[in-house]
Amino acid sequence: MENSPTTSSNERIALRINGEWREFEIGKDLQPWMTLSAFLREKLGYTGLKVSCDEGACGACTVIMDGKAVLSCMILAVEANGREITTIEGLPKDDPVILAFAEQSEPGHGTALQCGYCTPGFVMTTRALLNENPNPSMDEIREALSGNLCRCGCYDAIAMAVTHAAEKIVAKGGLS
Repeated sequence: MENSPTTSSNERIALRINGEWREFEIGKDLQPWMTLSAFLREKLGYTGLKVSCDEGACGACTVIMDGKAVLSCMILAVEANGREITTIEGLPKDDPVILAFAEQSEPGHGTALQCGYCTPGFVMTTRALLNENPNPSMDEIREALSGNLCRCGCYDAIAMAVTHAAEKIVAKGGLS
């Protein structure tokens, strides 16, 4: 009986994680059933990625894959073969999105960071949105963030942080 791709002990996948290509052996480095979130967080140590619901309902595990925000708990690691993955650790510390979230604390809107558990997912969703649309309307922001949940209820402040991140990008000459 031939080995299927999921049982072959020497099948390899390659992922570009935060700008660096890496190869992994299925069955040794990861199992065929392992989600991308579990692989990135538990096996590779990208702990900025949070796993909350583990069923695609909260957005805490959001990463950017090939330029789009994706729920990493809903993708098998083997399905990401050949793809480019960016986790929150892959963003520069002075990224306008990170700065805007950290600075957001306006009267009437509040803070974008309270407990902080959801923040990486919101940051990655925002980063993908602003890469595609550097000047979104408030309706576009709310639509883009609709798959992310914040148990602390900081939605107004998070939306303001996105607006401020867009302003920071424009101020830098459109460079993200």
